[in-house]
Amino acid sequence: MRNSFRFFFSVTAALLFLGVSAVQALGAMAPAVDDVTRGALLYDKWYAALGQPAPAGDMPLWSAQTTNTRSGPETWRCVECHGWDYKGKDGAYGSGSHYTGFPGVFGTQADVLAVLEGKTNPAHDFSAYLDETSRKQLAAFLREGLIDDSQYIDTVTLKTKGGDPANGQALYDAHCATCHGADGAKIIFRTEGINETLGAVANRDPYRFLHRTRFGVAGTQMPIGRELGWTPKDGVDVLAYVQTLPTGNEPQQPGNVGEGSGASPQVGGPPAGVAGGILTGILAFLGTFGVSAFFLFGLVVLGFLVVWALRKRN
Repeated sequence: MRNSFRFFFSVTAALLFLGVSAVQALGAMAPAVDDVTRGALLYDKWYAALGQPAPAGDMPLWSAQTTNTRSGPETWRCVECHGWDYKGKDGAYGSGSHYTGFPGVFGTQADVLAVLEGKTNPAHDFSAYLDETSRKQLAAFLREGLIDDSQYIDTVTLKTKGGDPANGQALYDAHCATCHGADGAKIIFRTEGINETLGAVANRDPYRFLHRTRFGVAGTQMPIGRELGWTPKDGVDVLAYVQTLPTGNEPQQPGNVGEGSGASPQVGGPPAGVAGGILTGILAFLGTFGVSAFFLFGLVVLGFLVVWALRKRN
């Protein structure tokens, strides 16, 4: 009995050891998210990155501007004030519906932690929402992770400057096409009430595209350029290729081309429109009723013949 107990204990201990070792090995294999990448996700949408709901109402500093009419969760995002190019009022958000008049964060010499803790402006205090580690990660991104993408993107056409679509396609096919599809339309993005393909996003907001291909999307698992070893130019090449993919806004070729390609006239059948629909319903009812009446009449006749035959035999 004692030997059996020892054997059971030894086996259990061995299994526990193997389990712990396997977990440690898997943890070692999983890519670590560095502080810059984590900070970039927080910059995008910090409450999604932390897996928590957005604060209620508008961010306190939001009332200092009147040009951007968004409200609620969007007002709490760093990107909504400072832009995907990190230049705020001096960049892509210098006009349009996203304009707030707030400054950018690119090249700032401010003490970022002091700003995030509300020491420079109490209305910008995030210490109740971001713990110390998160605040330091966001500061690391703002100090070390920002790239001036104006060197890569034409500010008028929003197309890439010097992008290599061939290299971009190779990288896209290897790392992106599985989820997004060869045409970039496998995943549809919902942006402020509009459905968009990846090609549409790349053409409309290339700065957002570059930020998210480098660092990922808050609350979403995806391969990201920073962990794949992409250079900033690699990301621009991918952008150049994706900008060639369908956007959903391409002109559609009509099915019948040439003279007389209008709608073909209806031949037979009830007229179109409300009256036609009513007539169709009446005819359908009468047809169904007629078949049922005929069937019942047949049963009555058959019963009469059976009774008549039995009486005649008697």
